[in-house]
Amino acid sequence: MLGGLKSRYYHRKGSSNNMTKKTDLLIVASELKLKVTDQNTIAEIEKAIADAKIEVTEKPIAEIVEADIKLAKSGKRSEKAIKEVVEKIAKEERKEKGDTTPQSEEAEAHSKKGPKPVTRPVLARRGKGYRKAAALVDNATVYSLADALELAVKTSPSKFDASVEIHVRLGVDPKQADQNVRATVSLPGGTGKTIRVAVFAPESDHAAAKKAGADVIGDEDFLKQLDREEINFDVLIATPKFMPRLGKYARLLGPKGLMPNPKSGSVTADVAKAVSEAKAGKVEYRVDKQGIVHLSVGKVSFGAKKLEENARAFFESLRAQKPSGFKGIYVKSTSICATQGPGIKVENVIA
Repeated sequence: MLGGLKSRYYHRKGSSNNMTKKTDLLIVASELKLKVTDQNTIAEIEKAIADAKIEVTEKPIAEIVEADIKLAKSGKRSEKAIKEVVEKIAKEERKEKGDTTPQSEEAEAHSKKGPKPVTRPVLARRGKGYRKAAALVDNATVYSLADALELAVKTSPSKFDASVEIHVRLGVDPKQADQNVRATVSLPGGTGKTIRVAVFAPESDHAAAKKAGADVIGDEDFLKQLDREEINFDVLIATPKFMPRLGKYARLLGPKGLMPNPKSGSVTADVAKAVSEAKAGKVEYRVDKQGIVHLSVGKVSFGAKKLEENARAFFESLRAQKPSGFKGIYVKSTSICATQGPGIKVENVIA
């Protein structure tokens, strides 16, 4: 009987016999002459094998294996193969227990010893300007929108005119098509940035686009610029009839977020209106893979009052984009910060 079990032991999981874990452990336990039976649990058998690992390493395998089992010179029945299996089980047991101590004198000699490295807190690793600004923010306080914007202006550590950003974590699942929030909003106070607008439209629309303030206008000449990968614009507006001609440039424009899209209003027959809105401060926002919407609502130089007007326009637009069939908490949290500045928790403006 034992001889039969021994022969089955050498055809472990993955072979045609498809032995279970418990049977494998019982075979190893019998080779180690441990007092365990199939009535014991897997955990008890593994513990007994782990406790016997000292004997395994100190005694030759030939003395551990019963006399009626003849060792082969090579293969799975060899002394080396049996020892490797037993040591592997002992190693897995140590790994489960989190035991990382060296198992040999040579390994212990090569193990690194020394004082445990000290990891400084995140705030301590920041710059002096950031730490000074962060001291003005109480992380335990949830500020009103007006107070948060005033604080964002005060806590900007940058020497340049930094942007003021709003980050809203939504409860939607962006992987669902009906919950992929994406829209545009016209900020009353503008964005504080000089927007370069390009128009790809028929020659009949060129004059109206130029009057509205377009920076780049063209048809065939514009396509030649794209062939040379010359991108000297921030927004691209195209007419519906001209959109198919931009298909071959999708790999160039898409990753940069410049491909015209009807949802963002950049594909339209009224080119002049689209140019005027883009110049005035019309921006696009969309939820990312983590379910967060990020948007810059202006510059620090705008002041808190002008920033609040832009922020409320954004929140009204975001409220209107709530999926009709969505159930649950739409807005989970909101925070505001200046570029390179500390985050400020804000009361949820959208219920």
